[in-house]
Amino acid sequence: HLPFIFRKLAGCTLFITGASRGIGKAIALKAAKDGANIVVAAKTAEPHPKLPGTIYTAAAEIEAAGGKALPCIVNVREEQQIINAVEKAVKTFGGIDILVNNASAISLTGTLETETKKVNLMMDVNVRGTYLTSKTCLPHLLKSKNPHILNLSPPMNMNPMWFKNHCAYTISKYGMSMCVLGMAEEFRGEVAVNALWPKTAIHTAAMDMLGGSGIEKQCRKTDILADAAYCILTKPKSFTGNFIIDEDLLIEEGVKDFDVYAIAPGASQVFKEEKKSSGSKHEGPAGAKVNTESASAKSLSPVAETFRVIQGTISKEFVRSTQGVFQFELSGDEGGTWYIDLKTNGGSAGFGKPPVTADVVMSMSSGDFVKMFTGKLKPTMAFMSGKLRIKGNMALAIKLEKMLTQLNSKL
Repeated sequence: HLPFIFRKLAGCTLFITGASRGIGKAIALKAAKDGANIVVAAKTAEPHPKLPGTIYTAAAEIEAAGGKALPCIVNVREEQQIINAVEKAVKTFGGIDILVNNASAISLTGTLETETKKVNLMMDVNVRGTYLTSKTCLPHLLKSKNPHILNLSPPMNMNPMWFKNHCAYTISKYGMSMCVLGMAEEFRGEVAVNALWPKTAIHTAAMDMLGGSGIEKQCRKTDILADAAYCILTKPKSFTGNFIIDEDLLIEEGVKDFDVYAIAPGASQVFKEEKKSSGSKHEGPAGAKVNTESASAKSLSPVAETFRVIQGTISKEFVRSTQGVFQFELSGDEGGTWYIDLKTNGGSAGFGKPPVTADVVMSMSSGDFVKMFTGKLKPTMAFMSGKLRIKGNMALAIKLEKMLTQLNSKL
Protein backbone atom coordinates (compact mmCIF):
# COMPACT_ATOMS: atom_id res chain seq x y z
CA HIS A 1 0.00 0.00 0.00
CA LEU A 2 1.00 3.58 -0.59
CA PRO A 3 2.66 5.54 2.21
CA PHE A 4 0.05 7.48 4.14
CA ILE A 5 0.89 10.93 2.76
CA PHE A 6 0.06 9.84 -0.77
CA ARG A 7 -3.27 8.34 0.18
CA LYS A 8 -5.37 11.37 -0.60
CA LEU A 9 -8.76 9.79 0.10
CA ALA A 10 -7.72 8.06 3.36
CA GLY A 11 -10.54 8.38 5.88
CA CYS A 12 -12.92 10.00 3.36
CA THR A 13 -16.43 8.61 3.03
CA LEU A 14 -17.77 8.05 -0.49
CA PHE A 15 -21.44 7.35 -1.18
CA ILE A 16 -21.52 5.62 -4.59
CA THR A 17 -24.78 4.66 -6.31
CA GLY A 18 -24.75 1.63 -8.58
CA ALA A 19 -21.46 0.49 -7.00
CA SER A 20 -22.14 -3.26 -7.12
CA ARG A 21 -20.53 -3.58 -10.57
CA GLY A 22 -19.13 -1.72 -13.57
CA ILE A 23 -17.93 1.87 -13.33
CA GLY A 24 -19.29 2.50 -9.82
CA LYS A 25 -17.38 -0.45 -8.41
CA ALA A 26 -14.18 0.54 -10.27
CA ILE A 27 -14.31 4.02 -8.70
CA ALA A 28 -14.95 2.42 -5.28
CA LEU A 29 -11.93 0.10 -5.59
CA LYS A 30 -9.62 2.94 -6.62
CA ALA A 31 -10.65 4.96 -3.51
CA ALA A 32 -10.42 1.82 -1.34
CA LYS A 33 -6.68 1.58 -2.08
CA ASP A 34 -6.30 4.87 -0.19
CA GLY A 35 -8.18 3.44 2.76
CA ALA A 36 -11.46 5.28 2.09
CA ASN A 37 -14.89 4.34 3.48
CA ILE A 38 -17.32 3.33 0.74
CA VAL A 39 -21.09 3.18 0.97
CA VAL A 40 -22.13 0.67 -1.70
CA ALA A 41 -25.58 2.07 -2.49
CA ALA A 42 -27.01 -0.27 -5.11
CA LYS A 43 -30.08 -2.40 -5.61
CA THR A 44 -28.62 -5.88 -6.20
CA ALA A 45 -28.75 -7.77 -2.88
CA GLU A 46 -29.61 -11.19 -4.39
CA PRO A 47 -27.42 -12.43 -7.27
CA HIS A 48 -28.87 -11.33 -10.63
CA PRO A 49 -29.26 -14.06 -13.29
CA LYS A 50 -27.53 -12.00 -16.02
CA LEU A 51 -25.37 -9.48 -14.17
CA PRO A 52 -22.34 -10.16 -11.98
CA GLY A 53 -22.00 -8.92 -8.41
CA THR A 54 -24.11 -7.86 -5.43
CA ILE A 55 -23.62 -5.10 -2.87
CA TYR A 56 -22.05 -7.76 -0.61
CA THR A 57 -19.53 -9.11 -3.13
CA ALA A 58 -18.57 -5.51 -4.01
CA ALA A 59 -18.18 -4.72 -0.28
CA ALA A 60 -15.86 -7.74 0.13
CA GLU A 61 -13.69 -6.57 -2.80
CA ILE A 62 -13.52 -3.05 -1.34
CA GLU A 63 -12.37 -4.37 2.06
CA ALA A 64 -9.80 -6.62 0.34
CA ALA A 65 -8.44 -3.56 -1.51
CA GLY A 66 -7.88 -1.72 1.79
CA GLY A 67 -11.09 0.24 2.29
CA LYS A 68 -14.05 0.00 4.65
CA ALA A 69 -17.39 -0.87 3.08
CA LEU A 70 -21.02 -0.42 4.06
CA PRO A 71 -23.38 -2.29 1.71
CA CYS A 72 -26.82 -0.64 1.53
CA ILE A 73 -29.80 -1.76 -0.52
CA VAL A 74 -30.68 1.36 -2.49
CA ASN A 75 -32.93 1.61 -5.51
CA VAL A 76 -32.56 5.32 -6.28
CA ARG A 77 -36.20 5.37 -7.46
CA GLU A 78 -37.20 4.98 -3.79
CA GLU A 79 -36.54 8.16 -1.82
CA GLN A 80 -36.90 6.42 1.55
CA GLN A 81 -34.17 3.91 0.64
CA ILE A 82 -31.82 6.81 -0.17
CA ILE A 83 -32.65 8.56 3.12
CA ASN A 84 -32.12 5.36 5.14
CA ALA A 85 -28.76 4.63 3.51
CA VAL A 86 -27.51 8.19 4.03
CA GLU A 87 -28.51 8.06 7.73
CA LYS A 88 -26.77 4.69 8.13
CA ALA A 89 -23.64 6.03 6.38
CA VAL A 90 -23.44 9.04 8.69
CA LYS A 91 -23.99 6.83 11.76
CA THR A 92 -21.30 4.38 10.63
CA PHE A 93 -18.62 6.73 9.28
CA GLY A 94 -19.49 10.08 10.88
CA GLY A 95 -20.33 11.94 7.67
CA ILE A 96 -20.21 11.95 3.86
CA ASP A 97 -17.43 13.66 1.88
CA ILE A 98 -18.08 12.52 -1.67
CA LEU A 99 -21.17 11.50 -3.63
CA VAL A 100 -20.80 9.66 -6.94
CA ASN A 101 -24.06 9.53 -8.92
CA ASN A 102 -23.27 6.53 -11.10
CA ALA A 103 -26.52 4.50 -11.06
CA SER A 104 -28.03 4.71 -14.52
CA ALA A 105 -30.57 3.05 -16.79
CA ILE A 106 -30.00 2.87 -20.53
CA SER A 107 -32.10 2.08 -23.58
CA LEU A 108 -30.67 3.26 -26.90
CA THR A 109 -34.01 3.11 -28.67
CA GLY A 110 -36.02 5.41 -30.89
CA THR A 111 -39.14 7.17 -29.68
CA LEU A 112 -41.59 4.60 -31.05
CA GLU A 113 -39.57 1.63 -29.77
CA THR A 114 -39.14 2.88 -26.20
CA GLU A 115 -41.75 1.38 -23.89
CA THR A 116 -43.27 3.74 -21.33
CA LYS A 117 -41.88 1.69 -18.46
CA LYS A 118 -38.37 2.17 -19.92
CA VAL A 119 -38.95 5.93 -20.26
CA ASN A 120 -40.08 6.02 -16.62
CA LEU A 121 -37.08 3.95 -15.53
CA MET A 122 -34.55 6.25 -17.27
CA MET A 123 -36.17 9.45 -16.00
CA ASP A 124 -36.58 8.02 -12.46
CA VAL A 125 -33.09 6.57 -12.09
CA ASN A 126 -31.01 9.02 -14.08
CA VAL A 127 -32.66 12.39 -13.42
CA ARG A 128 -34.82 12.03 -10.32
CA GLY A 129 -32.51 9.51 -8.62
CA THR A 130 -29.46 11.73 -9.12
CA TYR A 131 -31.37 14.81 -7.95
CA LEU A 132 -32.77 13.16 -4.80
CA THR A 133 -29.51 11.46 -3.83
CA SER A 134 -27.70 14.81 -4.18
CA LYS A 135 -30.40 16.57 -2.15
CA THR A 136 -30.22 13.95 0.62
CA CYS A 137 -26.40 13.96 0.80
CA LEU A 138 -25.92 17.75 0.56
CA PRO A 139 -26.58 18.66 4.23
CA HIS A 140 -23.78 16.22 5.16
CA LEU A 141 -21.49 17.22 2.28
CA LEU A 142 -21.73 20.86 3.44
CA LYS A 143 -20.04 19.83 6.73
CA SER A 144 -17.11 18.15 4.95
CA LYS A 145 -13.69 19.79 4.43
CA ASN A 146 -13.45 19.00 0.71
CA PRO A 147 -16.85 17.80 -0.49
CA HIS A 148 -17.51 16.63 -4.04
CA ILE A 149 -20.47 15.47 -6.10
CA LEU A 150 -19.53 13.64 -9.30
CA ASN A 151 -22.21 12.70 -11.85
CA LEU A 152 -21.42 10.21 -14.61
CA SER A 153 -23.05 12.22 -17.37
CA PRO A 154 -22.07 13.85 -20.68
CA PRO A 155 -21.22 17.41 -21.64
CA MET A 156 -24.42 18.99 -22.93
CA ASN A 157 -24.07 19.17 -26.68
CA MET A 158 -27.22 20.42 -28.38
CA ASN A 159 -26.37 18.83 -31.73
CA PRO A 160 -29.53 16.89 -32.71
CA MET A 161 -27.34 13.91 -33.63
CA TRP A 162 -27.08 13.01 -29.91
CA PHE A 163 -30.87 13.01 -29.57
CA LYS A 164 -32.20 11.58 -32.79
CA ASN A 165 -31.46 7.89 -32.18
CA HIS A 166 -32.28 7.67 -28.47
CA CYS A 167 -34.16 10.78 -27.42
CA ALA A 168 -35.39 9.54 -24.00
CA TYR A 169 -31.94 8.31 -22.92
CA THR A 170 -30.21 11.55 -23.95
CA ILE A 171 -32.84 13.66 -22.16
CA SER A 172 -32.29 11.61 -18.99
CA LYS A 173 -28.47 11.84 -19.12
CA TYR A 174 -28.61 15.57 -19.88
CA GLY A 175 -30.93 15.84 -16.86
CA MET A 176 -28.00 14.59 -14.76
CA SER A 177 -25.73 17.13 -16.46
CA MET A 178 -28.22 19.89 -15.68
CA CYS A 179 -27.99 18.89 -12.01
CA VAL A 180 -24.26 19.63 -12.32
CA LEU A 181 -24.91 23.01 -13.97
CA GLY A 182 -27.41 24.07 -11.33
CA MET A 183 -25.87 22.66 -8.17
CA ALA A 184 -22.30 23.71 -9.03
CA GLU A 185 -23.53 27.31 -9.15
CA GLU A 186 -25.88 26.99 -6.18
CA PHE A 187 -23.17 25.53 -3.90
CA ARG A 188 -20.14 27.34 -5.38
CA GLY A 189 -17.44 27.72 -2.74
CA GLU A 190 -19.09 25.06 -0.55
CA VAL A 191 -19.33 21.82 -2.58
CA ALA A 192 -17.61 20.90 -5.86
CA VAL A 193 -20.04 19.49 -8.44
CA ASN A 194 -18.69 18.02 -11.69
CA ALA A 195 -19.56 15.60 -14.49
CA LEU A 196 -17.36 12.85 -15.93
CA TRP A 197 -17.91 11.04 -19.23
CA PRO A 198 -15.79 8.55 -21.19
CA LYS A 199 -14.22 9.34 -24.54
CA THR A 200 -14.86 5.81 -25.83
CA ALA A 201 -17.29 3.08 -24.83
CA ILE A 202 -16.41 1.37 -21.53
CA HIS A 203 -16.68 -2.37 -21.14
CA THR A 204 -19.20 -3.28 -18.40
CA ALA A 205 -21.99 -5.83 -18.03
CA ALA A 206 -24.40 -3.15 -19.26
CA MET A 207 -22.32 -2.74 -22.42
CA ASP A 208 -22.39 -6.50 -23.05
CA MET A 209 -26.18 -6.48 -22.87
CA LEU A 210 -26.35 -3.59 -25.34
CA GLY A 211 -23.67 -4.60 -27.76
CA GLY A 212 -23.65 -8.37 -27.72
CA SER A 213 -20.54 -10.52 -27.74
CA GLY A 214 -17.32 -9.22 -29.22
CA ILE A 215 -18.21 -5.65 -28.33
CA GLU A 216 -15.48 -5.43 -25.69
CA LYS A 217 -12.68 -5.20 -28.24
CA GLN A 218 -13.89 -1.71 -29.11
CA CYS A 219 -14.17 -0.68 -25.46
CA ARG A 220 -11.83 0.51 -22.75
CA LYS A 221 -11.56 -0.89 -19.23
CA THR A 222 -13.38 0.79 -16.34
CA ASP A 223 -9.95 1.75 -14.92
CA ILE A 224 -9.76 4.83 -17.13
CA LEU A 225 -12.88 6.29 -15.51
CA ALA A 226 -11.73 5.25 -12.03
CA ASP A 227 -8.40 7.04 -12.57
CA ALA A 228 -10.13 10.15 -13.94
CA ALA A 229 -12.67 10.16 -11.09
CA TYR A 230 -9.85 9.88 -8.53
CA CYS A 231 -8.15 12.86 -10.16
CA ILE A 232 -11.31 14.97 -9.86
CA LEU A 233 -12.23 13.90 -6.32
CA THR A 234 -8.77 14.75 -4.97
CA LYS A 235 -8.91 18.31 -6.37
CA PRO A 236 -9.95 21.21 -4.10
CA LYS A 237 -13.66 22.09 -3.90
CA SER A 238 -12.95 25.22 -5.98
CA PHE A 239 -12.71 22.85 -8.97
CA THR A 240 -16.39 22.87 -9.86
CA GLY A 241 -18.92 23.08 -12.68
CA ASN A 242 -16.73 21.12 -15.10
CA PHE A 243 -17.81 18.62 -17.75
CA ILE A 244 -14.82 16.35 -18.00
CA ILE A 245 -13.90 13.76 -20.63
CA ASP A 246 -11.71 11.05 -19.06
CA GLU A 247 -8.97 10.98 -21.71
CA ASP A 248 -8.63 14.78 -21.94
CA LEU A 249 -8.19 15.08 -18.18
CA LEU A 250 -5.64 12.25 -18.00
CA ILE A 251 -3.62 13.74 -20.89
CA GLU A 252 -3.51 17.02 -18.91
CA GLU A 253 -2.36 15.03 -15.88
CA GLY A 254 0.53 13.62 -17.92
CA VAL A 255 -0.76 10.15 -18.85
CA LYS A 256 0.79 9.11 -22.16
CA ASP A 257 0.05 5.41 -22.55
CA PHE A 258 -3.66 4.79 -23.11
CA ASP A 259 -3.04 1.26 -24.34
CA VAL A 260 -3.13 0.14 -20.70
CA TYR A 261 -6.84 0.94 -20.72
CA ALA A 262 -7.58 -1.01 -23.90
CA ILE A 263 -9.41 -4.34 -23.57
CA ALA A 264 -7.55 -5.44 -26.69
CA PRO A 265 -4.19 -3.60 -26.56
CA GLY A 266 -3.24 -2.37 -30.00
CA ALA A 267 -6.87 -2.49 -31.11
CA SER A 268 -6.73 1.25 -31.61
CA GLN A 269 -3.76 0.75 -33.89
CA VAL A 270 -4.61 0.32 -37.49
CA PHE A 271 -3.22 -2.48 -39.69
CA LYS A 272 -0.53 -3.43 -37.22
CA GLU A 273 0.01 -6.85 -38.72
CA GLU A 274 0.22 -5.62 -42.29
CA LYS A 275 2.78 -7.59 -44.26
CA LYS A 276 6.19 -6.11 -44.90
CA SER A 277 6.36 -4.75 -48.42
CA SER A 278 8.32 -2.45 -50.65
CA GLY A 279 6.08 0.50 -49.78
CA SER A 280 7.42 3.39 -47.73
CA LYS A 281 6.41 3.30 -44.08
CA HIS A 282 5.13 6.13 -41.96
CA GLU A 283 3.16 6.63 -38.79
CA GLY A 284 -0.58 6.04 -39.13
CA PRO A 285 -3.32 7.98 -37.36
CA ALA A 286 -2.95 5.92 -34.19
CA GLY A 287 0.82 5.73 -34.30
CA ALA A 288 0.78 2.31 -35.92
CA LYS A 289 3.13 1.55 -38.75
CA VAL A 290 1.08 1.60 -41.90
CA ASN A 291 2.27 0.76 -45.38
CA THR A 292 1.56 3.20 -48.13
CA GLU A 293 2.20 1.80 -51.56
CA SER A 294 2.27 3.44 -54.93
CA ALA A 295 -0.69 2.56 -57.15
CA SER A 296 1.63 0.50 -59.32
CA ALA A 297 2.41 -1.85 -56.43
CA LYS A 298 0.80 -5.26 -56.81
CA SER A 299 -1.37 -5.39 -53.68
CA LEU A 300 -4.08 -2.83 -53.16
CA SER A 301 -4.25 -0.87 -49.93
CA PRO A 302 -6.92 -2.08 -47.46
CA VAL A 303 -9.35 0.75 -48.32
CA ALA A 304 -8.93 0.32 -52.09
CA GLU A 305 -9.24 -3.44 -51.69
CA THR A 306 -12.48 -2.98 -49.70
CA PHE A 307 -13.95 -0.79 -52.44
CA ARG A 308 -12.85 -3.31 -55.09
CA VAL A 309 -14.81 -6.03 -53.24
CA ILE A 310 -17.83 -3.73 -52.79
CA GLN A 311 -17.79 -2.88 -56.49
CA GLY A 312 -17.80 -6.59 -57.28
CA THR A 313 -20.74 -7.33 -54.97
CA ILE A 314 -23.05 -4.57 -56.16
CA SER A 315 -26.08 -6.21 -57.74
CA LYS A 316 -29.25 -4.81 -59.34
CA GLU A 317 -31.01 -6.17 -56.24
CA PHE A 318 -28.79 -4.07 -53.90
CA VAL A 319 -29.40 -0.97 -55.98
CA ARG A 320 -33.15 -1.56 -56.13
CA SER A 321 -33.53 -2.23 -52.42
CA THR A 322 -31.16 0.48 -51.14
CA GLN A 323 -31.72 3.50 -53.42
CA GLY A 324 -29.05 5.57 -51.74
CA VAL A 325 -25.71 7.23 -52.45
CA PHE A 326 -23.06 7.10 -49.72
CA GLN A 327 -20.03 9.32 -49.53
CA PHE A 328 -17.13 8.51 -47.18
CA GLU A 329 -14.78 11.22 -45.95
CA LEU A 330 -11.83 9.23 -44.65
CA SER A 331 -9.05 10.69 -42.54
CA GLY A 332 -5.59 9.24 -42.05
CA ASP A 333 -3.86 6.94 -44.52
CA GLU A 334 -5.50 6.64 -47.93
CA GLY A 335 -7.80 9.36 -46.71
CA GLY A 336 -9.91 11.42 -49.03
CA THR A 337 -13.33 10.98 -50.55
CA TRP A 338 -14.74 7.60 -51.59
CA TYR A 339 -18.29 6.64 -52.53
CA ILE A 340 -20.80 3.83 -52.95
CA ASP A 341 -23.61 4.61 -55.39
CA LEU A 342 -26.58 2.28 -54.91
CA LYS A 343 -29.05 4.44 -56.81
CA THR A 344 -28.03 5.26 -60.38
CA ASN A 345 -27.90 2.68 -63.22
CA GLY A 346 -26.26 -0.54 -62.04
CA GLY A 347 -24.53 1.14 -59.11
CA SER A 348 -20.82 1.78 -58.61
CA ALA A 349 -18.17 2.35 -55.96
CA GLY A 350 -14.70 3.83 -55.82
CA PHE A 351 -12.44 6.80 -55.17
CA GLY A 352 -13.65 10.39 -55.49
CA LYS A 353 -17.00 12.12 -55.31
CA PRO A 354 -20.10 10.12 -56.30
CA PRO A 355 -21.61 10.81 -59.77
CA VAL A 356 -24.70 12.34 -58.09
CA THR A 357 -25.13 14.17 -54.78
CA ALA A 358 -24.76 11.84 -51.79
CA ASP A 359 -27.74 11.13 -49.52
CA VAL A 360 -25.45 10.21 -46.63
CA VAL A 361 -21.97 11.51 -45.83
CA MET A 362 -19.98 9.45 -43.32
CA SER A 363 -16.73 10.71 -41.81
CA MET A 364 -14.30 8.37 -40.09
CA SER A 365 -10.68 7.23 -40.12
CA SER A 366 -9.63 4.89 -42.93
CA GLY A 367 -8.67 2.28 -40.31
CA ASP A 368 -12.14 2.33 -38.75
CA PHE A 369 -13.68 2.21 -42.22
CA VAL A 370 -11.88 -1.05 -42.99
CA LYS A 371 -12.86 -2.45 -39.59
CA MET A 372 -16.47 -1.51 -40.25
CA PHE A 373 -16.53 -3.25 -43.61
CA THR A 374 -14.80 -6.37 -42.31
CA GLY A 375 -17.27 -6.72 -39.45
CA LYS A 376 -14.78 -5.82 -36.70
CA LEU A 377 -16.57 -2.59 -35.82
CA LYS A 378 -20.34 -2.29 -35.67
CA PRO A 379 -21.52 0.96 -37.31
CA THR A 380 -23.85 1.58 -34.33
CA MET A 381 -20.89 1.26 -31.94
CA ALA A 382 -18.70 3.43 -34.14
CA PHE A 383 -21.42 6.08 -34.19
CA MET A 384 -22.07 5.94 -30.42
CA SER A 385 -18.41 6.20 -29.52
CA GLY A 386 -17.87 9.15 -31.89
CA LYS A 387 -15.63 7.29 -34.36
CA LEU A 388 -18.23 7.69 -37.09
CA ARG A 389 -20.00 10.95 -37.93
CA ILE A 390 -23.08 10.82 -40.12
CA LYS A 391 -24.70 13.66 -42.05
CA GLY A 392 -27.86 13.23 -44.10
CA ASN A 393 -30.45 10.49 -44.31
CA MET A 394 -30.17 8.36 -41.16
CA ALA A 395 -32.60 5.69 -42.38
CA LEU A 396 -30.31 5.04 -45.36
CA ALA A 397 -27.30 4.85 -43.05
CA ILE A 398 -29.10 2.06 -41.17
CA LYS A 399 -29.82 0.30 -44.49
CA LEU A 400 -26.09 0.32 -45.16
CA GLU A 401 -25.56 -1.54 -41.88
CA LYS A 402 -27.89 -4.30 -43.14
CA MET A 403 -25.99 -4.43 -46.41
CA LEU A 404 -22.70 -4.75 -44.53
CA THR A 405 -23.81 -7.96 -42.87
CA GLN A 406 -24.32 -9.48 -46.30
CA LEU A 407 -20.96 -8.14 -47.52
CA ASN A 408 -18.98 -9.38 -44.52
CA SER A 409 -19.04 -12.96 -45.74
CA LYS A 410 -17.20 -11.83 -48.90
CA LEU A 411 -14.62 -9.57 -47.25
